[in-house]
Amino acid sequence: MPAVSIGTRERLIDAAQEELIQGHGHLEMQAVAKRAQVSVGLAYHHFGSKAGLIAAVVEAFYSRLDIEVFSAAKWPSKTWVDREKGRIAAYVRFHYAHPFALLVIGALSRSPEVLDVEANFTNRNLAAGAQMLEAAQRGGMVPSDMDPHLTIALMSGGIRQALIGALMREPRPDPENLTNEIWAFIAAALRLNENSGVDFGDHDS
Repeated sequence: MPAVSIGTRERLIDAAQEELIQGHGHLEMQAVAKRAQVSVGLAYHHFGSKAGLIAAVVEAFYSRLDIEVFSAAKWPSKTWVDREKGRIAAYVRFHYAHPFALLVIGALSRSPEVLDVEANFTNRNLAAGAQMLEAAQRGGMVPSDMDPHLTIALMSGGIRQALIGALMREPRPDPENLTNEIWAFIAAALRLNENSGVDFGDHDS
């Protein structure tokens, strides 16, 4: 694909994200094309339909989240506890900073055009999370009698709901306090103790 086409596709995705934010989850292809300064026909050429464009915006969001939070390359030299708490902090920061976050994990997550994108992302990260817990079990960090697949699913769902609630509050909770609350939940769920290297310092309730 020529470089100019890649640029056009990116402009359309950026424009669609802005339209979705301003429209609280709704957009029109004509408005997206106007914002991106291309013809509406070109928008349909790249994405096929409005649903295809929305799915592409959500995919771009999750691709960035993967890079910023879940990429192993970002956490090369931390201990297990430091690495995972750092990942939680990065997860919170990313959603607090991204203007599209509340829509994509809230209202848009129920849209048919988003379900496949979100399911693929969720399944990948649940599988990676289960592998992370299995490694922690082998290292004696997490009890061996715990089902890693069930545990990561419960943790992921709880963290997501807590984050949705935090993003909807006005004012939002302090991100560092939220990170500490989430980490305290994870430490309790995994039955971690001082021997795991967990920081059991104070956190806001």
